[in-house]
Amino acid sequence: MLFVAAACAILKKGVFKLYEDLKKIIAESQNIVFFGGAGVSTESGIPDFRSENGLYHAKSKYGRSPEDMLSHSFYVAQPDIFFTYYKENLVFAAEPNAAHIALARLEEMGKLKAVITQNIDGLHQKAGSKNVFELHGSIARNYCEKCRASYDVDYILSPEACGGPDGVVPRCAQCGGVVKPDVVLYEESLDGDVLREAIAAIENAETMIVGGTSLVVHPAAGLLNYFSGKNLVLINKSSTPYDRRANLVVNAAIGEVLAAVV
Repeated sequence: MLFVAAACAILKKGVFKLYEDLKKIIAESQNIVFFGGAGVSTESGIPDFRSENGLYHAKSKYGRSPEDMLSHSFYVAQPDIFFTYYKENLVFAAEPNAAHIALARLEEMGKLKAVITQNIDGLHQKAGSKNVFELHGSIARNYCEKCRASYDVDYILSPEACGGPDGVVPRCAQCGGVVKPDVVLYEESLDGDVLREAIAAIENAETMIVGGTSLVVHPAAGLLNYFSGKNLVLINKSSTPYDRRANLVVNAAIGEVLAAVV
């Protein structure tokens, strides 16, 4: 028991030191950029569809992987099944968590200059962040593929948009075209303007904090190669391929860490 207690004390001391190091980096930085992945949203109860559970759900119910279900070719070929899966798995009523709130606070303090996210849930903006670059788009925005009319997420979920209670494919109220979510599907390219602005923010950053991502999904993970600033901080529950390049690595939940240091 004494050995276990001593080991826990050493562990807590180590974690405390990491948090103090991060506090110091933030205090001394005036141009911070945050880059986040699915781990930021899972703490708000949004499941990661690429996780083992998400993969199992897709395989067991549809016989396909999430990547197949959310590909451009599948969207074109089987829009009814696409929208059924999309509404079940990517549209959630969720609230910002401690990570979102801490980042909004850092922006309010003038330290955080940009949030770059792979998530499509809009929780950064809901928490109060203003300068957000959504690499993969947002469920909040939807547009008609024919006339480009814009719609919110409530519209594509409504029976009226889908031709009645049994319908699933949302149609434009103006021209009848299919209303597509403004999200980047597999086989589609990232938005060029968003990508350029995100790269510019990274290139100008003094400190880059990366959180809630394993950094294995490209091309988004490759954005770290544009960073040449002073401090690279990686916060993730597990190790990443970029750990050796970082000034500071914290293996913990992103919300827990940011709530403790901001």
